[in-house]
Amino acid sequence: MSAVREQTHFWQADALPGVELLHAHYVEQRFAPHVHEGYVFTVIEHGAQRFRHRGSDHLAPVGSMVLINPDEVHTGSKAHELGWRYRAFYPDSAQVGGVLGELGLARGGLPSFASSVLQDPQLHSAFAALHRLLDGGASALQQQTAWREAILLLFQRHARLPLALEPGREPRAVVQAKELLNSQLAEPPSLEELAAAVNLSPFHFARVFRAATGLPPHAWLKQRRLEQARLLLKAGCAPIGVAAQLGFADQSHLNRQFKQAYGVAPGEYRKACAR
Repeated sequence: MSAVREQTHFWQADALPGVELLHAHYVEQRFAPHVHEGYVFTVIEHGAQRFRHRGSDHLAPVGSMVLINPDEVHTGSKAHELGWRYRAFYPDSAQVGGVLGELGLARGGLPSFASSVLQDPQLHSAFAALHRLLDGGASALQQQTAWREAILLLFQRHARLPLALEPGREPRAVVQAKELLNSQLAEPPSLEELAAAVNLSPFHFARVFRAATGLPPHAWLKQRRLEQARLLLKAGCAPIGVAAQLGFADQSHLNRQFKQAYGVAPGEYRKACAR
């Protein structure tokens, strides 16, 4: 049987200052006792990890998450013959505190997690998807929104954070945001830029926008792009030009999203409209 190769991919999220990310598969790696200045959230994808934390030994199997508070000493090694593969988030405390502060939930200082290993399938799935999103070329608008939603869910469920107040009605802010997004379909503003333009905090704005439209800002933007793409194709524009004009990554990106929404490929739709 051939040896299993260890692999690591480390990067920083461009749209989220202060958030470092790691996707790794370790077999022989043994982490010496160490600390991080900020939180650590990891998603175990395969195998299992063993670690020491708060004076006790812990086992994190596939499907679990590991939660480490700032400045807590911990170790790490394999608990399975093939090691463990995981996705890790290393946000600094200012990034997490800023998100919670946008909803008025950080007045008593940063909250802490009581559990070292978390069994929560919904959160495991949410953070795994978020990690892939932050490595997949998604817009800053989508990354910043998804990050805030995941952080709120994690801390409300497992750090005894009080529930955030339901967003109020801010119809003027929503109208202004829609106008701004419509005017910048190809190169949309980030969530933080959009919120600043309507004089709301980013997370409060995102929740107000979703409450008013039923969609987060990036999903609403996607619908507007597709509607505009349909009009351009009906007018005879070529799919490759439509993709470039509206900010799709490439023509295949347009093809996937258009077919998901309308059931036919852009080229087929264009031909049918020309008959």
